[in-house]
This record gives sequence, structure tokens and C-alpha cells, in this order.
Amino acid sequence: MIRDQVRAKYAYDCVKAVTNDQWEDYKVLVNSLGSTILRSGLATTMAFLERKLDPKKVSATELLFDHLAAADVPGLVSPDGDPGGAGLPAAVRALSLEDYILATREMLKVLSWFRRAVQARG
Repeated sequence: MIRDQVRAKYAYDCVKAVTNDQWEDYKVLVNSLGSTILRSGLATTMAFLERKLDPKKVSATELLFDHLAAADVPGLVSPDGDPGGAGLPAAVRALSLEDYILATREMLKVLSWFRRAVQARG
């Protein structure tokens, strides 16, 4: 139960920090990621997000990557030690099967809190 409380507070803090110009894109991403993971898998979802990154500006996608990377999902440690979200897809691809299944389950739990926080913000 404690882990859920920590995740809930983290999600609400992250969502509160999203700027107004990033809000609409962020909201769409958060609301669609859980179903995308269930439909296509965690690695495919990370690749999808990776393609949406824009190196010229800090986008909602990059912000969400950073939030998810810092969400303390078991097994997801960037292989190059990068604490930012850019290393998240590589970390997912480097997982063993057992760790991948666990990370998928835990990421879905994290995203459920993000979805609740997005809905609460409106």
C-alpha cells in the first residue's frame, strides 16, 4: 500500500508541474499509454514515444519520458546511467523476460495513477 501512496503523490506532483502549453499533448499521451501497452507491449510503446520526441523543443513526450523514468519502476535503470527519460526505451529493451513482465505490470500501475491525476486536473 505504501508504494501506491508514493506513486499517487509522485503522479499528482508531476501532473501539477506540466505547463499549459504542454497540457493537451501530455493529457492525450497519459490517457492512451495504458491501452497502448496492453495492446502492443511496453517495448513497442516506448518505441512509439521515442519517435514522437522533438530534439528542437521540450515536448510533452519528453516530459512524460522524464516522469516515467523517475517513477521508480523495478528493473528500469538506464543502461548508460542516464537518469533522464531518454534512456528509458533502451532500459526496456535491455530487460530479461521476467523483468520485462514485471516492468510492464508496474508501469501500468504507475500510469493508472498518472491517468487519475490527469483526470483530477481536468
